[in-house]
Amino acid sequence: MTSRRFNSTDPDLDQLYHDLSEQQLQPLWEMRGLLTPTPKVRSVPHRWSAKELRSLGERAGELVPIDRGGDRRVLACANPGLDGAPYAASTLWAAVQFLGAHEVAPAHRHTPAALRFVLEGEGVWTLVDGDPLAMSAGDLILTPSWRFHEHHNSTEQPMLWMDVLDLPVVAALEAVFFEEGPTEEVERLTAPVSRSERHYGGAGLLPPPGQRAQPRHSPLLAYRWAETDRALDRRLEVTGADAATMTYVDPTRGTDVMPTMRCEAHRVRAGTRSPRSRQTGSRVATVFRGSGAAVVGDQRFDLAPGDIIAIPSWTSWQLEAHDQLDMFSTSDAPVLDALGLYREEECP
Repeated sequence: MTSRRFNSTDPDLDQLYHDLSEQQLQPLWEMRGLLTPTPKVRSVPHRWSAKELRSLGERAGELVPIDRGGDRRVLACANPGLDGAPYAASTLWAAVQFLGAHEVAPAHRHTPAALRFVLEGEGVWTLVDGDPLAMSAGDLILTPSWRFHEHHNSTEQPMLWMDVLDLPVVAALEAVFFEEGPTEEVERLTAPVSRSERHYGGAGLLPPPGQRAQPRHSPLLAYRWAETDRALDRRLEVTGADAATMTYVDPTRGTDVMPTMRCEAHRVRAGTRSPRSRQTGSRVATVFRGSGAAVVGDQRFDLAPGDIIAIPSWTSWQLEAHDQLDMFSTSDAPVLDALGLYREEECP
């Protein structure tokens, strides 16, 4: 297939355009829209309703065995602006995963990094390279790139959580690899406290520098809601503001928990609103507790616990709280930071 063929009424120039096309070349002087005053964004603001996500997840639990369709029962959020691609935003995959009573999602690993934010319930364990991480409501669980991981439900009740992956970024870089784990039955380990938390979970206390892991991701793989809750309360108390945002960080370096994803917790006091701002890069957020609304661009979405919203790049957004509103969000900010492309500004 030849490259795009430009045309001209000048016979000599038209012949040049023909020859350029034959050689897979294009004339820059004829191109429009490559360099724009502000980002050209394909993703659109969108909300996925928790009520529908839960209902459809339960139906999938009844109809789809866990070993069918990629060994995970996952409903991927597909942004309406991305022409059917299974991405919540241009650079982020977001989904809800449903695991029934006593079910096991077997081990696998992949180069896209993943995280889990637990929307409700407890009693599921995620094993990351054999380290058992208990999952409870409000917890953030990390699954770094190329680490074997599996999920098992030890209870009589199903569990639902949100998955976020940097899959669109890794796919765009043509660097996706996937490998299934052992096929034989393995021991379903549990532990009161995971290995990563025993080493790195102490507030302000770490092993000596020479004894610390030095991966590109946070060596602490579980961030518990009780600690997040206290941090948000203290931030509001110290600042006296109506809204607070806290960033989850690698305790050994103070950097983002993943090289490609920034995780943040947001709290807005009842009857108030957060500052209106915008930033380069995609963001997906989910409501943990409370109710209110999100104003994203020129759209307004009512919010309830478990709702997921997509906030496209360079699109203003603001949270309004009816009662105290707690949200979790993930963005691709570390990638933009590393490339010197991150911008943020408050909007009137």
